[in-house]
Amino acid sequence: MFYLYTLLALAVIAAAVHLSPLKAKAWTALAIVAAAGTSLAVKAAGVLSGGGTCRLWAFDSLMLGPDSGSLDTLSALFVLVIAVGAAAATLYSQGYLRHALAHKSPAHISLHYTALAVMSLSMLGVVASDGGYSFLFFWELMTVASFILILFDAERREVRRAALSYLIMMHVGFVLLVAGFVRLHAATGSASFAALAPYFAQQPFLPLFLVFLGGFGMKAGLFPMHVWLPEAHPAAPSHVSALMSGVMIKTGVYGILRVCAAAGDPAALHTAGLIVLCLGIATGLWGVILAASQNDVKRLLAYSSIENIGVILIGAGIALLGKAAGNHTMALCGMTGALLHLVNHSFFKSLLFFGAGNILTQTRTVSLDALGGLARHMPVTAILFLAGAAAICALPPFNGFVSELLIYLGMFKGIAAGSDTLAAAAGTVALALIGGIVVLAFAKLYGTVFLGSPRTHEVAEASEVDNVRIAAMALPLAGMLSVGLFPAVAVAVVSRAARFFLTAPTGVADYMLSSALSAVGRTAWLLIVVVGVLAWLRRRTLRTRTVSQGPTWGCGFTAPNVRMQYTGESFSEGLQSIVPSLTRQDGEGDAVGKHEIFPSPHRFDIRRKDRIDNLFTAWWVEALRLLNQRVMRLRTGKINHYVLFALAFLALVFLLSIFNLIG
Repeated sequence: MFYLYTLLALAVIAAAVHLSPLKAKAWTALAIVAAAGTSLAVKAAGVLSGGGTCRLWAFDSLMLGPDSGSLDTLSALFVLVIAVGAAAATLYSQGYLRHALAHKSPAHISLHYTALAVMSLSMLGVVASDGGYSFLFFWELMTVASFILILFDAERREVRRAALSYLIMMHVGFVLLVAGFVRLHAATGSASFAALAPYFAQQPFLPLFLVFLGGFGMKAGLFPMHVWLPEAHPAAPSHVSALMSGVMIKTGVYGILRVCAAAGDPAALHTAGLIVLCLGIATGLWGVILAASQNDVKRLLAYSSIENIGVILIGAGIALLGKAAGNHTMALCGMTGALLHLVNHSFFKSLLFFGAGNILTQTRTVSLDALGGLARHMPVTAILFLAGAAAICALPPFNGFVSELLIYLGMFKGIAAGSDTLAAAAGTVALALIGGIVVLAFAKLYGTVFLGSPRTHEVAEASEVDNVRIAAMALPLAGMLSVGLFPAVAVAVVSRAARFFLTAPTGVADYMLSSALSAVGRTAWLLIVVVGVLAWLRRRTLRTRTVSQGPTWGCGFTAPNVRMQYTGESFSEGLQSIVPSLTRQDGEGDAVGKHEIFPSPHRFDIRRKDRIDNLFTAWWVEALRLLNQRVMRLRTGKINHYVLFALAFLALVFLLSIFNLIG
């Protein structure tokens, strides 16, 4: 019945989208996503408000035993994140794909919106599944749907390559997950997440933990399995990038947290905590350094997503170490900070990818070295993008500050109590380094794109986007401001989600909602008031004065032009001493030589790609090439050869049956 209902639902979704008029397909998909998201979000809100666990389905699977779906506090929080992110991305797509309606076929548009709705619903199924069978089913459905979404512009070679790389790596992870659930079922008779705790109580912890960590880490973009992410995100349409980065990769984090929470033994918790913390530090630092070196808006944002996964895992690692040491404050601050940062990242990263989509559609480029001065031509996008950049840099009054503060508090509490002091100190230093480089990366991004003067006529002729896309960007902005201005309320909700990991004593909960968060809220409101007063004073002062405009002072040079502005490469030049060892550089042209006192005209474009990419992609590219060569030899075009192949296959099946190698 599970298969029947699922296939029926997919058929209804596909029929509804395909039968809709071309201009109404986006609204049909939005209605489907909003209806499913709202129905589950209502149940999730009830669970988070203290309503207990909510059962959704139950059946007996053919291979992995009894299966069910339900919402507890953790899955309820993820349902809310998915529901909001999917609705915002689908709404944004209505304006973003408007230009594509003229040159894409109706079937192409229908397939895209069907995949968009299916991906959104499958993510809800992933976080609501208790059993391995339904979890793997929805996980694979999510992967296939996202693969189709990436291929929207399949006529471009780089898009096809990115989609194929994504599909292969996701199925490597899928094989690991299948192996993990099969092993769990063989040992306990159940493949549900609830069976993990009994398994870890009787069997060695590390082998199965590492298998699941590899499978879920592949989806989350965990170092060194992150290489698909900076390729797939730039290749996909911007609303798909927002959905994948802001929401989909969090399903990998969800799986990691589920497995970690099942470890009851302090030694196992300590081991898991050290592994997760070290991987979080490596992922965060690698992602942010590579982000700061990029000269493409979407690639920079993609590497930034890797960095934020690292921040989330740093908080989760600290929580595991705190629970292993019996330090409840450290554990709750770390886990609540990790979960809140997960929510926050879904807000500001969706907003930033929407902004990147605005830039792409209005200027036809996302190269930093071709942009500039967009704040004058796209003022609303510039303001919204600035809010997202401030939030991702953890600046008040936005939400990123609150979650990172909680993670810092967890590490400080660990250091003060002597609970894994070296690990907590390492996490503190790493998070501080990550925060500093993030500011560099987004100062570079915002300054190069929105400030200065336009470098091309396409940028100079750009205009603001439609109101639908602005409305879609307003949804994550509202979430960012809600968390930043009312941090105590946000932390109270997210701390309830952390009950899956640790039932906190009353004193710890009171600590987390005490003067620290109240001071953060007051500071955020005070900052808004101060900025508002200064803006009012400036406007009032300038009302009685004549403001003249002139060229920027050029240090005595009397003929400045737009080519004399900072480029993305020159902005982060100080970081380049680190980057060459981490990346391989591709580019066109040569930079100005030091010997050129009066430089001749130069034109160059530098692109930096991850060196880790070769380790993961070179082997399968070569394997596919060799496989293709072997297969092509079988295409002789002669019927008798094809009949012979069929007979050989039947003979093989017969022999395997005789020796009981197949049933």
